[in-house]
Amino acid sequence: MATLINKSHFHISKRIVFLCSLVILVLLVAEGAVRFGWLDGLENIYSDLWHILAGFRTEARYVVIVAIDNDTLLEFRDEPLAFWGPRFAQGIKVLRKAGAKIIGLDYLFTTSAESWFKKSEMWDSDRGRTYDIPMRVQLATGKVVLIGWVTSPDQGESQLLLPTEDYLFALPGGTLDVGLANFYSDQDGVIRRFIPSLFENEIKPSLTFPVLLAVKASGLKPSSPSWSMGGREILNTSTPHIIGFVGPPGTVPRVSFLRLLKPMAEEDPEVKRLKDKVIIIASEHVGVQDIHLTPYSRGFWNREGGMMSGAEVHANITETLLSGRFPKPLPDWIRIVSMILIFVTGTLLFFRLHPIQGLGVGLLLSLLCVLVAYLLFSINWIFPIVHLQLGLAISFLGTLGFRLTKEERERKELRQMFGKYVSEELVERLIATGCRPDLGGEAREITVLFSDIRNFTTLSERLSPHQVVEMLNVYLSRACEAIKGHGGTVDKFIGDAIMAVFGSPTPYPDHAYRALSTALDLKEIARNFRSWMHEKFSDISLPEFEIGIGIHTGEAVIGNIGSPTRMEFTAIGDVVNTASRLESLTKEFGWTIVASRSTIQAGGSEILIGEKKKVVVKGREEEMEVFEVIGSRMGKERER
Repeated sequence: MATLINKSHFHISKRIVFLCSLVILVLLVAEGAVRFGWLDGLENIYSDLWHILAGFRTEARYVVIVAIDNDTLLEFRDEPLAFWGPRFAQGIKVLRKAGAKIIGLDYLFTTSAESWFKKSEMWDSDRGRTYDIPMRVQLATGKVVLIGWVTSPDQGESQLLLPTEDYLFALPGGTLDVGLANFYSDQDGVIRRFIPSLFENEIKPSLTFPVLLAVKASGLKPSSPSWSMGGREILNTSTPHIIGFVGPPGTVPRVSFLRLLKPMAEEDPEVKRLKDKVIIIASEHVGVQDIHLTPYSRGFWNREGGMMSGAEVHANITETLLSGRFPKPLPDWIRIVSMILIFVTGTLLFFRLHPIQGLGVGLLLSLLCVLVAYLLFSINWIFPIVHLQLGLAISFLGTLGFRLTKEERERKELRQMFGKYVSEELVERLIATGCRPDLGGEAREITVLFSDIRNFTTLSERLSPHQVVEMLNVYLSRACEAIKGHGGTVDKFIGDAIMAVFGSPTPYPDHAYRALSTALDLKEIARNFRSWMHEKFSDISLPEFEIGIGIHTGEAVIGNIGSPTRMEFTAIGDVVNTASRLESLTKEFGWTIVASRSTIQAGGSEILIGEKKKVVVKGREEEMEVFEVIGSRMGKERER
């Protein structure tokens, strides 16, 4: 039998080193993915999904949109918006009387009615020179913020578009009362973040429109290097911050601008509710193109995505600042500890479980991360999970690759050890079940079968050496096939004798029955082999080909036995010696198969026995009962 030095301790150490190395590698890759933003696109998809699943999140307590809606536009359909200065002035006056904290006009007034009148013959009229006075009066109160815009042309430098000078000079703070309406969007064009300041130099204006509204509503200075709002310190820089959306499009409350223009508008209950609110006046009528992609724009299952108006995006940013409901990343130490726990747990389970089970565990851990991330999102904590899923995938593939390599190596070793002595099916079963023989030695109950050729001395004397070898090879090949077919192991050849073991290296609960069934097959093989002998050596007078078989069941020591230069995986012990002695008794009793009581009892009721005797075998002091095995009930059924 092929030899193999016991390397179990080396393999264990190698496995531990590989496990540690794999976990460290996965941690480095996952942490790198977080810090360098390799997976931000996928994280954004999860973030959008959380927003869609959550739907309405909270009531907007600080901001209201006063919408120039379809009803407002229809009421003044014959009046161009360029001449709405008095309308805006009237609406702002009502809002101020209602107690609004600050009013933002989401309109870029690049011209005024008076500027237009200057270019026409109407400038000399009193109406042409005084048309925008009501609007300038309201702007001068310091309660109004206008918007500017930074263009991004395809070629050339960006340009700063400011309100017309007629309005700009009316603002108490001048450009400090102008907010830039530009949005900060991610690479996929979706607005998920905002920046407080568009410029970090002396260019004015620099604050974005919603930030300026929040700053002025809090009574803070727009030119300050930082502001404390909503329990959080906000730096006057271009660093992006995540928007804490209150809900999908339509969540921010709205009041029609038309209500502000009605008589006694100050007494309107809807208008009274605007006290202490930040008001954003904007167009939200049919045909307005100021709509944008947000986390709610992505369709999911039966839900269709929806665009959000620019005014509502501004409102969500201002609400985030004033409420302090900023989605916050988990502290790094919590994220790193969670990575270690997940990766160590996953890697250990991937090693211990079958690959299919490991894949299921990986999916469950991944889904657990998804659930935790969503629950944390609901309380405004950001828990990135794509890097965890990536790490689990790398860990699973790494352990799978290691196991495949390890199993292939073990398959090769097992084939070297047992390939000539057991069936390929048995080798594959050893690998598939993970049942590895303990090469260092173990005690196990087995059944040992010895088979010997009767009158072999006479046969070898009458045949030439070449003929003897040919006869043995043909017979032993047939006998070995029968042994392998029943899951037995050909332990060794002792001249013309065969020692076979059942129940090792793969344990079978029915090893005794397998050995007895093999013995009956060997008996039939021997009977058929006589015909081969007659045909092959018809001109030589030979005795009839007969065999004797001894079988015993008991405990043996199984393992690698021998010297450092020659080792053999075999079985030793009383059960081996007794089986050999029982084979010798076949000549004395004239039986083909002799089995001990322990084998017959373990073999079951299917085995048919003939005579029985009590004997004292060499090496044993006590008498033992032996039986002649003559067939099996299953065999008789087949004959019928």
